[in-house]
Amino acid sequence: MAGQSKIEAYIRTEMAPTMPPPASTVGIVGWMRANLFSDWINTVLTLIGMYLVYITLQTVIDWAFIRAVWTGEDNKACLDKEVGFHVGACWAFVGSKFSQFVYGRYPLEERWRVDITFLVGAVGLAWMIIENAPYRKWVAIFMLALFPLMALILLTGGNFELSSGSWKAFSLLSIIALVGVAFVGVRAQTKGSDFDLSTALMIPAAILAYIFLAYFLVDFDFGMAPVETSQWGGLLVTLVVAITGIVASLPIGILLALGRRSEMPVVRMASVIFIEFWRGVPLITVLFMSSVMLPLFLPEGVNFDKLLRCLIGVALFSAAYMAEVVRGGLQAIPKGQYEGAMALGLPFWKMMGLIVLPQALKLVIPGIVNTFIGLFKDTTLVLIIGLFDLLGIIQLNVTADAKWFAPSVHNTGYVFAGLSFWIFCFGMSRYSIYMENKLHTGHKR
Repeated sequence: MAGQSKIEAYIRTEMAPTMPPPASTVGIVGWMRANLFSDWINTVLTLIGMYLVYITLQTVIDWAFIRAVWTGEDNKACLDKEVGFHVGACWAFVGSKFSQFVYGRYPLEERWRVDITFLVGAVGLAWMIIENAPYRKWVAIFMLALFPLMALILLTGGNFELSSGSWKAFSLLSIIALVGVAFVGVRAQTKGSDFDLSTALMIPAAILAYIFLAYFLVDFDFGMAPVETSQWGGLLVTLVVAITGIVASLPIGILLALGRRSEMPVVRMASVIFIEFWRGVPLITVLFMSSVMLPLFLPEGVNFDKLLRCLIGVALFSAAYMAEVVRGGLQAIPKGQYEGAMALGLPFWKMMGLIVLPQALKLVIPGIVNTFIGLFKDTTLVLIIGLFDLLGIIQLNVTADAKWFAPSVHNTGYVFAGLSFWIFCFGMSRYSIYMENKLHTGHKR
């Protein structure tokens, strides 16, 4: 018994208190020890990197803030001999030309129309992004259906004065489309299919009603002065080209991806030819052809607006790349998902819309956003056809305006352009990361 009591003296009768981990293994200190100073090689590389960052930041801060010129009316404010020191950034040039960077040569008295377009677009986009915002569905419908018409009428002035011939042609095509859908529905019902004719007619009827509304609105005279697209420029052109290309390329790309995987040879071959043709041609060539060569093949007296030709070319070019991104997502979906949807009796479009496409698009969010970012940066190529986007209008003022000719003006203008593009592209990338984290199903590695 005495030996047993001695043994029990060494047995713990209560749980030991939980002690916090060593301070050197948690928090910022722990992260630095594990990632930056784990051994002598990483320590040396970290110190070298910190020294390079210090030199870079010191130079940037000195150029952008300490030696910068913030106010002035012309290049004299940014010349070394005039101010008595070596000038850094000439932000006075950006301040003087800022309105031109945003609007281009848009008439001064009509710029309120651009402001309204920017404001409504920004509020609508923010409303759709905020997760718990009320009426998000209706706001999304407004932004996709009505906002483009509103922006078109505000920016151009509307009152396109469409000819009666175009109305007749449109009415004839509408009737043919409705008759075609009705014929397909009757044939399907006679063969015992569960084809719902009323539902099938509802979609084209809604589309036709929207097109009729668009024809009426763009033909109506709202009393606003017309503004030619040749007067547009700056950030306005950049956003118009980028947003139009982004919005149009995704649905077209999805249809092309589905067409490339179709079992119908004609549809598959047409999709392959379209995708490979547009992916094999540089965008600068597409823009040049749409601006210079296309009018040569049109009948005499028939012409399209230069900006409209540019938008069509950019949308088709981007859609080809988007199709390949979406096709990669479709190929990543297991075959069991298709078989399960077919076992439930879902028709093709319901299977794609409810089962396959949501999963495929979720998988390729990084690729989709990467295509969007690339398209946004490629808008600078429109300068080749005489459209002055943000970078083009900055370059024009840097090189052609003798009033602001100074060595520091060139660097400042291009830095401002790069910073503006970075803000938009970084915002898109961060939102894509947020969507990835929100939609992942717990299988991320």
